[in-house]
Amino acid sequence: MMWAMNATRLDDSTATRLLGIAVDNVQRDHPVHWTHVIDGDDRLVPQRVLHPVFAGSFDWHSCVHQTWLAVRLLRLRPSLAGADTARNALDKLITPDNCATEASFFASPAGRHWERPYGWAWLLLLDAELRTSGLPWSVAPIADVLRNRWLEWVSAARLPIRTGTHSNTAFATGLVFDAAQATGDTELAAACAAAALRWHRDEAGYGGFEPDAADFLSPALTTADLMRRALDTAEFAGWLDAYLPDLESERWRVLREPFPVDDPSDPYGSHLAGLALSRAWNWEAIAEALPAGHRYTPLARAASSAHREAGWTYVFGGHGYMADHWLGTFGAYLDVKAF
Repeated sequence: MMWAMNATRLDDSTATRLLGIAVDNVQRDHPVHWTHVIDGDDRLVPQRVLHPVFAGSFDWHSCVHQTWLAVRLLRLRPSLAGADTARNALDKLITPDNCATEASFFASPAGRHWERPYGWAWLLLLDAELRTSGLPWSVAPIADVLRNRWLEWVSAARLPIRTGTHSNTAFATGLVFDAAQATGDTELAAACAAAALRWHRDEAGYGGFEPDAADFLSPALTTADLMRRALDTAEFAGWLDAYLPDLESERWRVLREPFPVDDPSDPYGSHLAGLALSRAWNWEAIAEALPAGHRYTPLARAASSAHREAGWTYVFGGHGYMADHWLGTFGAYLDVKAF
């Protein structure tokens, strides 16, 4: 079940600011979160040696999704102020040689698990955006390796990871499912749908405690957002009724209402700021996927609106690089979606 974008919600002024931040980020080498496991001091090389396309924006996955943001905005608003600067930056980064270096890393033993699933999912989403947009860049050499890595992993994964951070499997699988549908990759889409059903179809009576201090995703809502992709409208309604049968109760006020963020400049505080944005799009997608008249639809729409209002206050809040290197992607994804 694809989710239509609403690009009109993002005005040109906001889009211009987001594009400028994204372009600055993808070219910025420091600070960097260098996370590789190495087998010798000779492997202690600058991030841009191993990852000449995606060395900026603090860490690899953030650089990938900030690049997706720049590409997405250039597709939707090609005449934005700063568009030429963005194109020049992408021309220098997304080159055949640079992509070949990145692809070689992921084809090596060191790349078999690194940045799985979150970074892989954003890369496949970026690839799908480029393949369907007519824009002049391509990350296909990297995507071809990661598509095969993804299929190998997701087809064999018996259990999901239900967390509110990067290892969350429902969020990443939803992104890859959307990318596969957009590009007509039926094998990839089918593998994602099969994994969703294998992991979550029989789950009922969700009982987790949310959020944790580091969450930028909701385990409950990302699961529901994945399942609305894998099930038709009637099936999804029945699944959600069983999964969260008491969603209107006081128990789930903490899921329906934005959680206060004490310090958005703290790395974990910035995660909680992003949680408001991701919950907003989860709730919106759930509302759109439910059949007319479902008891949860008004609740989901109200929760989405409240989280959207709260989340956007942090995007341009001046909370430092721990927030600035990634929050813009989440704000834009909420408003323009993917595809």
